Amino acid sequence: MLGTPSLTTWGPTEDFEGEARCCGYRCVAGLDEAGRGPLAGPVVAAAVVLPRRCRLVGLNDSKQISEADRLRLFDEIVHRAVGIGVGAASEWEIDRLNILEATKLAMRRALGSLPPPPDFLLLDAVTLPGIPVPQRSLIKGDGLSCSIAAASIIAKVTRDRLMVEYHRWYPQYNFAEHKGYGTPDHLRRLRRHGPCPIHRASFSPISRLESRSSQLFFATDDPQAFEAADA
Repeated sequence: MLGTPSLTTWGPTEDFEGEARCCGYRCVAGLDEAGRGPLAGPVVAAAVVLPRRCRLVGLNDSKQISEADRLRLFDEIVHRAVGIGVGAASEWEIDRLNILEATKLAMRRALGSLPPPPDFLLLDAVTLPGIPVPQRSLIKGDGLSCSIAAASIIAKVTRDRLMVEYHRWYPQYNFAEHKGYGTPDHLRRLRRHGPCPIHRASFSPISRLESRSSQLFFATDDPQAFEAADA
């Protein structure tokens, strides 16, 4: 039976992967996501199978390390992993399903693209009902499990690169800088330009902006009304 390995070192370890292997599992995948909180863009998930005793210097939760370290680790994980799968759920799917269910959809897609098929899953804070593979959910798992931490880095770097591409389509929002998160700069640009097609319409403040815009244009034919109201 899987228990809770003692955590005697700082940062993620292979303890959870090792315990799963001691129970007879041979292909342990870690899953994590990036992009649950932003106001724009997809949520991206990754599934990673690392080889045994895979030492990745500086590996940690992607949110706890610098961009330079994330990029270095991304390249090293891609080079050394047994398998990597990536999946995404679009902003439209997020609005239709809600962010939690869209995250699970992205994780299922990541699993579907992962070679080889895993026989045990380690996930960061969620479970995937309907997946016929034994799984374990770890709260703050990206700081505990090497496989989950590696998945968090793959997901984060992949999503950041997608947002840089979106910046080329919609430069007025500066997506390359804030990656869709609700920074003061992003909020100012939202008020100035209104939402674009990759904004999540179900997320506040976008839902409020869209509602307000509809009311303003219903009340007036003045094309400056929306801008004036937020000036």
